[in-house]
Amino acid sequence: MHISQLQPAEIPQIWHCLQQISDPELPILSITDLGMVRNVEHDGTGWRITFTPTYSGCPATEFLLNAIEQTLTAAGFSPVKIVISLSPAWTTDWMNADARQRLREYGVAPPQGQSCEKPLTPSPVQCPRCGSTTTEKISEFGSTACKALYRCCACREPFDYFKCI
Repeated sequence: MHISQLQPAEIPQIWHCLQQISDPELPILSITDLGMVRNVEHDGTGWRITFTPTYSGCPATEFLLNAIEQTLTAAGFSPVKIVISLSPAWTTDWMNADARQRLREYGVAPPQGQSCEKPLTPSPVQCPRCGSTTTEKISEFGSTACKALYRCCACREPFDYFKCI
């Protein structure tokens, strides 16, 4: 028997609802684009959502947990139980390709490479505006803790780089 035959038909609808919840720091991305929703399942009495914040101290976590519960309840999926999973820790590897492209279009350089593979010589960060790889880090921290501030040496524009985590 195929695994999808064992899942309730509502699960794709729930994923669609979750896809509508934007990250408050990056409104062009949803919590599903970022890979923060790890699992959706029916537990016999309601819906269990497994959620991994981008880091354990993320100030948006409580906001996102409330948004998940309110969105699903409003769509008729209740009760909702959210399980926070900190292991394995969230990684930028969980971001989908479309999310990386939208970051670039938004003016934020997406994470490069795999977070678990730390090359001895890191690749240069590409400017999301002009595409140049002649860039320099201004600060380890940008507009949020998960981003670094860079400047392009070609177009001279500053930009955030979403760090590999």
